[in-house]
Amino acid sequence: MSAIEDLTTELARLPGIGRKTALRLTYYLLKRPPEESRRLARVLERVAEQVHPCSTCGNLTETDPCALCSNPRRDGSSICVVEEASDIGPIERTGEYRGLYHVLGGRISPLEGIGPDELNVQGLLGRLADGGVREVIVATNPSVEGEATALYLQKVIRPLGVRVTRLARGLPVGGDLEYADGVTIAEALSGRREL
Repeated sequence: MSAIEDLTTELARLPGIGRKTALRLTYYLLKRPPEESRRLARVLERVAEQVHPCSTCGNLTETDPCALCSNPRRDGSSICVVEEASDIGPIERTGEYRGLYHVLGGRISPLEGIGPDELNVQGLLGRLADGGVREVIVATNPSVEGEATALYLQKVIRPLGVRVTRLARGLPVGGDLEYADGVTIAEALSGRREL
């Protein structure tokens, strides 16, 4: 295989990047000064060598524990459970949540052969064992697999006496009812609150 084909193949392995896009990226990189490609290669190497999961929460970090787990101003009585480390950023950007996180590393998906044992559920249960956590907020995606994961977590956490909540779902701000699907409207109706 040629170097161009090798690079195209590697880029095409990235999520959301098809073969055509990978080829365009390859040719883009080849048009740039060689130092830009070398800089990209060095950054990729550094990430591969220095970034790892936090031993406490599973977030991707260069330090252990991560900055969120080691921040004394975070509320240790609340843990927000997410599927992937990339789910933490959007929650943090709201500025509304000041608790801790726990990354499962995926979601239950029997069709893909992923059950609870393949996820970081035992790590979460270990964190709940000391009794300092009063609430677990399940922030899995609103998909069939995310719902299955949320139900499983509720089943294993509730006996510990910890409150289990789920992110609310419904109509987005600025959305029109006429464009919303039936499931979204049903979720919005069931999750309604007093004004």
